[in-house]
Formats: sequence, C-alpha cells, structure tokens
Amino acid sequence: MRLAPIALSLFAALAQPAAAACYADYKAKQDAPLRLHYGVIEVPDAVCAGAVPAAEAVAARMAQAGWELLAVVSVFGPEGLEARRGDAGAYFLRF
Repeated sequence: MRLAPIALSLFAALAQPAAAACYADYKAKQDAPLRLHYGVIEVPDAVCAGAVPAAEAVAARMAQAGWELLAVVSVFGPEGLEARRGDAGAYFLRF
C-alpha cells in the first residue's frame, strides 16, 4: 500500500509533457555578392527561458552556412510558427 503513492508520483513525473518548442525569426546576410534573407530557426529551450541570448544561439549556425546574423527579430513558441512560414520561404526551419 505504501508503494502506490510513490508509484503514482513517479508516473506523474514521467508523464509530464516535453518542453515546448522554441523558435526565433531573424535577418541574415552574405557578402560578395550581397544577399539578404529572413528566416525562422528552432532554438534551444534555454533561449525561451532567457538563459541564453537568442543571437548567440542563432549566429553560430548561420556562420557555419556562410551567413552573418544581422538581427533576431523575435523569439516565440509554436503558436507563431505558421504565421511566419510564408515570409520565411526557403529559410523556414532551414538551419
């Protein structure tokens, strides 16, 4: 009988939903020739929690692909994802 409350507590802890997805929309550029783009990227949950600056999380992935981050426009959850899909075009969740 004493194990039932412990088992229920353990089950409840394991059944917690996973952390919500976190995204940022940004502006980036490449030189020679000059190219600009707007995109949406998934970022670590620590960005949404404010523990890691969004620019820090995005800039490294941009640099690997030869892009320079100009600005992070905003950080948002899954509720804002579809509204930005059309504007981001080919750069929607590309990186």
